[in-house]
Amino acid sequence: MTRSRATAGANAAPRPSNPVLRYALIGDGRSPHLAKWARALAPKVELWVASSTGVSSALDDCVPSRRRLELQTQPDAGGGNIGLLRQLPALARWLKTVDADWINPHYLTSHGTLALAAIKGWSLRGRLLASAWGSDVLVTPERHVAYRWALKRVLAAADLATSDSQHMAQAMRRFGSREVMVFPFGLDALPAMAPAKQPWLVYANRGLEPIYRPQAVLAWFQGLAARQPEAHLVVANDGSLRAELEAWVQAQGLADRVRFVGRLDAGAQAEWYGQAQWYVSLPRSDSVAVSVIEAMAHGALPVLSDLPANRELVRHGQNGLILPEPLQAVDEAGLDAMQALLAQARKVARLNRDWVVSNGLFEPAIGRLLARVREIDPGQGARRIVPGEGGR
Repeated sequence: MTRSRATAGANAAPRPSNPVLRYALIGDGRSPHLAKWARALAPKVELWVASSTGVSSALDDCVPSRRRLELQTQPDAGGGNIGLLRQLPALARWLKTVDADWINPHYLTSHGTLALAAIKGWSLRGRLLASAWGSDVLVTPERHVAYRWALKRVLAAADLATSDSQHMAQAMRRFGSREVMVFPFGLDALPAMAPAKQPWLVYANRGLEPIYRPQAVLAWFQGLAARQPEAHLVVANDGSLRAELEAWVQAQGLADRVRFVGRLDAGAQAEWYGQAQWYVSLPRSDSVAVSVIEAMAHGALPVLSDLPANRELVRHGQNGLILPEPLQAVDEAGLDAMQALLAQARKVARLNRDWVVSNGLFEPAIGRLLARVREIDPGQGARRIVPGEGGR
């Protein structure tokens, strides 16, 4: 059995006489997305976090150790998480101690299932807020009837759910959600626009795994490189396909046009977003990706696969390009479409940044979520929240 480490006290956590909302996040504490939620929530609620793994330094900075549980498992998004399920008693005991008003699991076929089992099996009073991430709704339930059953149970039990796209929200309603709030895993702040971009620099930073189709990105770029001598591609991130992809680039004679830079921190990511005129993301399945929103905020022109969630962000030929299936290398028509968009790149960048301001900033979305949470149950955490309260 994997080792667990609880840092909450042995007795029930004392509740202030005039409490702020007590809120428990459950997910992978190493994930930058969970850290984003924690940063946004910490100043507004009394935040507790249970991680199925460890915690990143970003999460460590906003949630004190006394409000954390680290289960130290190695969960797999594809399923088969027996080690995680074995930690149910440890999680349930911790949640009983925390006595949260709301329990918010992230990634529903794993952490959602665990949270629901704890609520039901240990008679916890906290309401369930189910946050879907993408493949837990769009991919994993198609792999086995057991995952579909688990997802339906979680969504049916949740008083509220969140989705980062309308497309995924529709799927969640079909699976039994009563209410879904839609907002992307947006940005903490709008970045400054770079003064100038390299017109034929392409940036890609999705994981080097089959679902993100990095081979299709390289094949698409190969056509561009053959028609535009100034074109270069920077590939960030890492994954199981990296060695195979690097070998392909060498074999195709593209080593001087394609650069693999590995995993990058936020500052290095921002530099490449700022320099690149183009951002390419071609997954086979996805919800609204925060990386696409980041690219749009930096003024990079998005080139995306034809998915419903991507069409919520991009209108082909107007503020980016949607590539038809089956994906192909850039041909003359594709180059013409890129040149037409490039001719109005500054205007498109302003339009995309305006969209991000209205729809893609995360803190206002969390504010709307907490307002809805209080409407659902006004008796919980009834004190008016002042910025800075309850975070630590």
